Amino acid sequence: MSTTATSPLPGKRQPGTPQAADQSLAVSAKPATWKTPVMLGALGLVAFIVFGLMGPNQTAKFGISTGSDFFQLPALEVPAFLGGMVLSLVLLGLAAYAIFLKMKEQSAPAWLPIAFTVLFAAAFLIWVVGGARTPSISLAGLIAGSVTLAVPLVFGSLSGVLCERVGVVNIAIEGQLLGGAFTAAIVATMTRSPLLGLLAAAAAGAVVSMVLAFFSIKYLVNQIIVGVVLNVLVSGLTGFLFSTVMQANKAQFNSPPGLDNIEIPVLSGIPIIGPILFKQSLVGYLMYVAVIVVWVGLFKTKWGLRVRAVGEHPQAADTMGIKVNATRFWNVTLGGAIAGIGGSFFTLVAIDSFTKEISGGRGFIALAALIFGRWNPIGAFFAALLFGFADNLQSIVTIIGTPVPSQFMAMLPYLVTVFAVAGLVGRSRPPAASGIPYVKG
Repeated sequence: MSTTATSPLPGKRQPGTPQAADQSLAVSAKPATWKTPVMLGALGLVAFIVFGLMGPNQTAKFGISTGSDFFQLPALEVPAFLGGMVLSLVLLGLAAYAIFLKMKEQSAPAWLPIAFTVLFAAAFLIWVVGGARTPSISLAGLIAGSVTLAVPLVFGSLSGVLCERVGVVNIAIEGQLLGGAFTAAIVATMTRSPLLGLLAAAAAGAVVSMVLAFFSIKYLVNQIIVGVVLNVLVSGLTGFLFSTVMQANKAQFNSPPGLDNIEIPVLSGIPIIGPILFKQSLVGYLMYVAVIVVWVGLFKTKWGLRVRAVGEHPQAADTMGIKVNATRFWNVTLGGAIAGIGGSFFTLVAIDSFTKEISGGRGFIALAALIFGRWNPIGAFFAALLFGFADNLQSIVTIIGTPVPSQFMAMLPYLVTVFAVAGLVGRSRPPAASGIPYVKG
């Protein structure tokens, strides 16, 4: 009986073949959708009406330099009405370009939603500052504060990248951040060493992740359910210990020494860039190192190729001799350790003690940054910066007396999250085997 050789269908993966792993790592071409053009068009129209036609008549002033900068730059002054009108027209132009591409059955390029987001944020900032009682704001302080607030989000999103790239959905980022914050506080207080607190935070995050890996990989329990249960468990456990142990003796258990900022001479005095890159705490510097190391590891090393193969097509990876479940287990553990370091930021850098629910839901924002960043460490980093910017902005504009209701400004970080994940992600595709347990045949 003869057999006829057939070639694989375009975009299909043939399980059990070495070529399948390579094919699964490439994103197959998909038809363009109306999702991104419609969202950009709607937001562009809102920007034209609110930021342009209804824009304030004052001049928005943005301070670029601070008194400690190595050299001084003049403040940037922008007529709010004119600036809002120009930027909104550019936004409408970008939306029209996205619609034009869709009419030609072409997807919007990656730079288009990024440029749209940046310009929309600039138009919103001009509108808010221009309509305030004191139409002046420190741009340098706004950006530096945004990066600071984004630190735990970046670590959390990197944890999600490492887990999902290997095929495990990490809903437990919130619990890992919270566990890291609690452990860092109590260990640093008892040892009087913030460095030991930092290491303990990484260990705590790894332990939470090992529980996630143990139940979801070995016993095939639904990964999302395990993650949610872990979040509730860590929240309840840390809350109980805070009430019964830490509050009873704050000096002994909840007064950790902090990590001071490390300033690099001269470079830290560069306007805007200096405080962001060269005036950070140890955790802040580790954030930049972690983004680079994870990106290089995933996309430039043999280890990263194996990790992505496991996340895309575990059967093919298994046929090539890769231990699928072992790779998943250790990747999830590593991701938890990274999230734990991010949690230490709350108690060793941001404030000097632990409180209940100190992470404040940032683990879920980190999960959104992971999706918005398309499961890429660099993309997740910039998405986390966007959410940190929204979080910092709602605090600053309240101080300068903006006419925007404070309740709306408090909602801003979460609105950005919803719009980013719902509309601006476009054809984002998670790893094919993400959330699917693997049973060796």
